[in-house]
Amino acid sequence: MKTGTPVAAKILDGKALAQTIQAEIAAEVAEFVRNGAAPPTLAAVLVGEDPASQVYVRNKQRACERAGIESRMHRLPAETTQDELLQLIGELNDDDSVHGILVQLPLPEQIDEQQVLRAISPRKDVDAFHPENVGLMMQGQPRFLPCTPHGIQQLLVRSGIEIAGKHVVIIGRSDIVGKPMAVMMMQKSKGANATVTVCHSRTENLPEMAQTADILIVAIGRAKFVTADMVRPGATVIDVGMNRTDEGLSGDVDFEAVREVAGHITPVPGGVGPLTVSMLLYNTLEAARQQVGKRG
Repeated sequence: MKTGTPVAAKILDGKALAQTIQAEIAAEVAEFVRNGAAPPTLAAVLVGEDPASQVYVRNKQRACERAGIESRMHRLPAETTQDELLQLIGELNDDDSVHGILVQLPLPEQIDEQQVLRAISPRKDVDAFHPENVGLMMQGQPRFLPCTPHGIQQLLVRSGIEIAGKHVVIIGRSDIVGKPMAVMMMQKSKGANATVTVCHSRTENLPEMAQTADILIVAIGRAKFVTADMVRPGATVIDVGMNRTDEGLSGDVDFEAVREVAGHITPVPGGVGPLTVSMLLYNTLEAARQQVGKRG
């Protein structure tokens, strides 16, 4: 028998945590420079005029500025050819003053994204999309961790949410979030040691699978896909979605309904997004450390 009034979930404030992490990175960057190194430098490449991409890149530039990381912006027209883009990446690979390279996705249809991502030097691949970096992560020896999954992991760990031994269900199997998140959560390491299930659009009995989660991570790209009846009472729900609807921005989770069931939940916006940017800064500093032999 139910007693008392249901308590709404605790909101996991990604924006506030991102500010904390970025302040930590800024302090580490300042020490790195005091020890005689040049400031970590991120080269961002934006092809075309996609409005969302322009917002993302602008946010990353501002975050770099706050952290003391130099940001170099390369804006290319939408009609840029693949060869022209690959030539720029080659130049950035050879430029010792550039520590990290970010190519903003999506790219125009005439450009093969996978070929472009493979062209970035693995040591400057701060998005951690290069096959070499993916392989190192699979082996539990990451050079860099993908920014969004790493941000989620930091949010869980720093919020005191137990991961070891818990059942993590991930809805979505993208190369950017779902797959690397699953690999990271199952590793024998701090902030991991979970039992992981990956669900997707072809999963049978998906609502029932979601209900078994202690930690439910949703990255399927469908507005309000996860409803309250898909969430076990007290579960932690991480919403990675960012969908533009007639009502405004919406996550992949029906926030207002699910917060009455879950124990912890991330909002959209203000949840995972700011942490993704923070982990990009972290990777850029780490790349600089590795490249000057001052790993820390």
